Amino acid sequence: MRMDIVDHFHPDEREFVDKAWEWVVNAGEYHEVKLTDFMDPRQSFILQSLVNRHPDVHIRISGGYAEAERCRAIVAPDYRDLDNEDFGMVVLSIYSGDQKFLQLDHGDYMGAILNLGIKRSKIGDIHVLEDGCHTVVGEDIASFLHMQLNQVHRVHVQSEVLPLESFRTSKVSLETMDLTVASLRLDGICADVYRLSRSKILVPIKAGRCRVNWKAEENPSAALKEGDIVSLQTFGRFKVLEVGEMTKKGRHRVKIGKFM
Repeated sequence: MRMDIVDHFHPDEREFVDKAWEWVVNAGEYHEVKLTDFMDPRQSFILQSLVNRHPDVHIRISGGYAEAERCRAIVAPDYRDLDNEDFGMVVLSIYSGDQKFLQLDHGDYMGAILNLGIKRSKIGDIHVLEDGCHTVVGEDIASFLHMQLNQVHRVHVQSEVLPLESFRTSKVSLETMDLTVASLRLDGICADVYRLSRSKILVPIKAGRCRVNWKAEENPSAALKEGDIVSLQTFGRFKVLEVGEMTKKGRHRVKIGKFM
């Protein structure tokens, strides 16, 4: 069964697939309940698809609020009611004060937390606010972060642990770009978005540093479509907002939104 499962996924995903299948088997065969760390949407999809293969297991997924991107899951025997299960999540509120001299962004806050030795899987979504940020974190690390996190980039910060009901979100900010491209190939659009030559963009893609909809994509000629979210390690990520009509010269009109 295991070999049949892993063949459906990218080699980079097999370590997660192995762990996730173990959670499913333990729930179905040994009646164990597993609360996972935070997963990206691709990992959530993988886990859900594995749960669907076992008739005696079900799952509940939550990231602390309705539109959450990064979520935790509870994997359990199907007879267990998961409606009132505790996902062990709280809000870390980070206050940075007046940011008119140095504007902190998502990467600054995430970097400060990771530099404390915290794994990315312990952190949910991060929303940058005018006076700081709110991030969903595991209850088990909240006190540690509250005590240890006192600086983000070069800015002194204070923090507070709050219940999930206090979570504040920010509107996703996108810088829009209107492109005309010869094709919808991944390498061509990435080259235009990140303002790199086609030869330079091939290096990180072939090295496995590119993800399309959170799935590793190493094929430069893969075709993108409307709604796809592309991330390139160290360069950021963008969304294909719209694929318009062809120009008279046979080129594609594409609207891109770069995440700020």
